[in-house]
Amino acid sequence: MNGLGNEFVVIDLRSSQKRITTEIAAQIADPKHGPGCDQVISIEHRDRDDIPFMGVWNSDGSEVGACGNAARCVGWLLMEETDLSEIEFYTLAGKLTAKRVSKTRISIDMGEPKFHWRDIPLAEQMDDTRFIDIKLGPIDKPVLWGPSAVNVGNPHCIFFVPDIETQALDRFGPLVENHPLFPERANVSVAQVNSKHSIRLRVWERGAGITKACGSAACATLVAAHRRRLCARKATITLDGGDLAVEWRDDNHIIMTGPFSFDGEDYLASDVL
Repeated sequence: MNGLGNEFVVIDLRSSQKRITTEIAAQIADPKHGPGCDQVISIEHRDRDDIPFMGVWNSDGSEVGACGNAARCVGWLLMEETDLSEIEFYTLAGKLTAKRVSKTRISIDMGEPKFHWRDIPLAEQMDDTRFIDIKLGPIDKPVLWGPSAVNVGNPHCIFFVPDIETQALDRFGPLVENHPLFPERANVSVAQVNSKHSIRLRVWERGAGITKACGSAACATLVAAHRRRLCARKATITLDGGDLAVEWRDDNHIIMTGPFSFDGEDYLASDVL
């Protein structure tokens, strides 16, 4: 499946005893050995039988808390299966709620963002995570500095810049992802605020590299930009793969709406596991 250019292999394990491991996920994601994708997604019964669980593995095999673009895909699959227009499922980051907006668009309640340094998490105390102590370039004249940090299912580090096209995300993305300040690594974004309701975004995802889109990064960026008084509580986030509508509601929940597509091949689980 595909969510705004994010490519997924989705495996339904609810009736299987098999489980995805780091090694299996990395093999599936590698086009030399498997179907190839940005993330491997499982649908399974992990802790409770009444509500499905969505597992997320990046292309390096590391399991992560959430994936907003995959959540739209899984939400659509579960609603098609149950003939419902709204459904709940769980991730390592918590409960998500999917709603059908149209035939090709799904809305996801991504829950509440986390700002405390322990919840992101950061390796050291920082009282204001709107601006964290990371500098890139010469100490006396850094090229990038003072990004925001927020957790929306995953740790995110967002640099606000005048022009994202001039930023070498492929070079500094892995450095910031593995910065000592992030004990669980981080997704790294460069964001260009074009207006109160429009943001251009590029993302380096931990364990995956540069991807065409990242739903949780879009949510984290909207929240971080609003906290820095750069935008409104609702904006269109334009990624390389297309647009997401993101709203940080007054009840502190983030709602992300965007497209999905089922444009791949069907495999038997035994073929990829």
